Amino acid sequence: MRNKRLITVVITARPSYSRIKTVLKSINENDKLKLNLVVTGSALLKKYGSTVSYIEDDGFIVNEKIHVVTEEESKGSMSRTTGLLIMELSNLFSKIKPDAVITIADRFETIATSIAASYQNIPLIHIQGGEVSGNIDEKVRHANTKLSDIHLVSTEKSKERVIKLGENPDFVFNTGCPSIDLAKKIKNKKLDFDPFVKYGGVGEKFSINDGYLVVMQHPVTNEVENSNYNIKQTIDSIIELKIPTLWFWPNMDSGTFQTVNEIRKLREKRNLSFIHFFKNMKSYDFLKLLNNSMCIIGNSSVAIRECSYLGVPAVNIGTRQNYRERGKNVIDVNYDSKEITNAILKQVKVEKYSKSNIFGDGNSGLLISKILSQVELSFHKVINY
Repeated sequence: MRNKRLITVVITARPSYSRIKTVLKSINENDKLKLNLVVTGSALLKKYGSTVSYIEDDGFIVNEKIHVVTEEESKGSMSRTTGLLIMELSNLFSKIKPDAVITIADRFETIATSIAASYQNIPLIHIQGGEVSGNIDEKVRHANTKLSDIHLVSTEKSKERVIKLGENPDFVFNTGCPSIDLAKKIKNKKLDFDPFVKYGGVGEKFSINDGYLVVMQHPVTNEVENSNYNIKQTIDSIIELKIPTLWFWPNMDSGTFQTVNEIRKLREKRNLSFIHFFKNMKSYDFLKLLNNSMCIIGNSSVAIRECSYLGVPAVNIGTRQNYRERGKNVIDVNYDSKEITNAILKQVKVEKYSKSNIFGDGNSGLLISKILSQVELSFHKVINY
């Protein structure tokens, strides 16, 4: 009989860490819980910024590293990677026998965590269920919900949606999003580091004292054939504006090859002295960078989630964040360079929007650890149709 509940958390990608960082800290500080941390997927790849090094730099012990990524940029790579990860996690869970497993949000790899845990009757906890956004992320998110036993959602609407999916209301908790905890800590802080010195990256160095843009645009998995065109619209807009721009590498998904190919073409143009490219940054540094920017452009959920809390102007491009709840800081546009340009010009005139608490008030990590230490851990579904 264990004195503490062993909670296994599986981190599969760059965005997953910011979604769980304060939870990891609160688990470590809770005398009723013991953290077992697994890092896998693109979070282990240098190509995507080697998130695992940031996790370890923050003082967390990574108990297991599982390398499973195959042919990262082909159409079938997501299913193959998921299949391999199911096998590896199944073996791991059989060996360590955790009291509960946490799967995070909606990345394609997260379904492997859910299958490996639920098929072994291990209580499964899902963070950020009940949201909508379209494409494969939404399918994975709702599949995770139905495989999970305990639901830690970020908004009231998400809570309502999970319950409508038939989940027991007694095990659906609106905790807010843990990434807002990070945003809360840096909300009033100025940029206190030089991104070029601290993180290197590729491209010319330039002054960002008079303002800068941040671009983070990922491929959309059900629009793979249009990936080149979609990113080129953003490229054309940024080139036209010539505003200092810090551009971040996309996630590992179907369509990444086409997206990256266009970015590389852009990077090779010698006259683009106002664009610099980065793979990744530590969570707090990235949020400070966003908080002090003129606008974020692309289709990352950080523009919808953390930036709504921070009030950072955002231009959301295309369909990747369809129907997701959002604050007043977001302007939605199509894949059209003129639309993108006009929206950016409008947003850079806005210093800040009012803070939105749609995704929480910045106290999620502590609340989640409290729930984890007290909630009944069960793998039996109570039907609520």
